[in-house]
Amino acid sequence: MIRSGLIYVLGFGCLLAAAEPVLADCADVPAPGVYWRRCVQDGQDLRGVDLTGATLRDASFKRTDLTDANLTDADARRAKFVSAAMQNARLDDANLVRADLTNADLAGASLAGADLNGARLFRADLSRADLTGARLANTDLLHAVLAGATWIDGKTIC
Repeated sequence: MIRSGLIYVLGFGCLLAAAEPVLADCADVPAPGVYWRRCVQDGQDLRGVDLTGATLRDASFKRTDLTDANLTDADARRAKFVSAAMQNARLDDANLVRADLTNADLAGASLAGADLNGARLFRADLSRADLTGARLANTDLLHAVLAGATWIDGKTIC
């Protein structure tokens, strides 16, 4: 019986390792592909980290500094980035469905191709952000700052 990312003890004390590596935990250092699902990283200094392809589903990054961080292709569904500093962050092609970015500072960030369906960007600062190709169905942009942002068509500057 093999399951992804798990080790099973078989009869007679034998160990069987699964085909895929064991998943990381919340104390692991930030790195591409890190698995931080449901982890709490509130208030951390994560400036400039590379979280390309990371699994951040249901994780919390409240008041975290992610300035210049790379979250390209990250799976951050339902993640909480409330009041996070994310200036110049790269979130290209990230899955941010139903993520909470209330009051987040995304000035100059790139969200090209990001899936923001159902996300909350209430009072978020998206000035000079790139939203080219982003999906925004049911996204809450109430009181968001969009000055100088490139809209989803890649041509219109707000």
